[in-house]
Amino acid sequence: MDMDMDMYRCVECGFRIKTLFVQYSPGNIRLMKCENCKAVADEYIECNFLILLIDLILHKPKAYRHLLFNVLKQGAPHFEGLFWKSTVGYLLLDAYRSLVLKSCDEEWSSSMSLSSLVWTCRKLLTDVFLGNLLFLGTFLLATKIFLSRSAGSLRNKDILLAILISSYFKMFLIVMMVWEFPSSVIFIIDLFVLSSNTVAVKGFMACGL
Repeated sequence: MDMDMDMYRCVECGFRIKTLFVQYSPGNIRLMKCENCKAVADEYIECNFLILLIDLILHKPKAYRHLLFNVLKQGAPHFEGLFWKSTVGYLLLDAYRSLVLKSCDEEWSSSMSLSSLVWTCRKLLTDVFLGNLLFLGTFLLATKIFLSRSAGSLRNKDILLAILISSYFKMFLIVMMVWEFPSSVIFIIDLFVLSSNTVAVKGFMACGL
C-alpha cells in the first residue's frame, strides 16, 4: 500500500501530516497544527456535520479536502464499497432527473403500453449512462489539460471520487418526489453541481499527491 494513502492532509494548504489530533483521554483531544502553514490541520474534527455541510454549500475547498483526504481515505477497507455505492447512487439520481424531464415531454403518457414503457425505460437508462460517460470523460480531459501542472500523479479514480462527492446536491432531487417543483429547478441543481464539481477538483488537485 502507498504510504501517502496512510497520511492525512492539512485542509488549509494540503500539506501531508501524520496525525490530525492527539487524544489524552475520552473527549479530551488536541488538534495538531500543520508544519507548513502553522494553522490547525483540520478544524472540522471538532465541528458538527451541519457546519461542514454549510461550508460545502459555500464551496469552500477546505471542506472538500476534509472529506476527500481525512475522511474518505483510499487506504480504508470500506473505500471501494463506498466508491461503487456512490457511483450507483449518482446514476440513480441522474436517472430520476431524466425521468422528471421526460414526464414533461408529450411522449411520456400514463396510457403507454407495457412494451413502450419498457422501451422508454431502457432508452432512458442508456441515455443516462452514455450521457454521464461523456460528461465524466470531458471533465477528466479538461482537468488534465487545464490543470496539468497541479494534477501531478493523480489517478482518474481520484478525480472521479471528487466529482461523486461534490455532486451531493443531486440528493435534493429526492425532495421533488415529495413536493412538486417546476422543471427549471433541475437546471439550477445542475449548475450548482457543476460549480461544486469544479471547486472540489481544483481543491483536490491543488494538493497533488
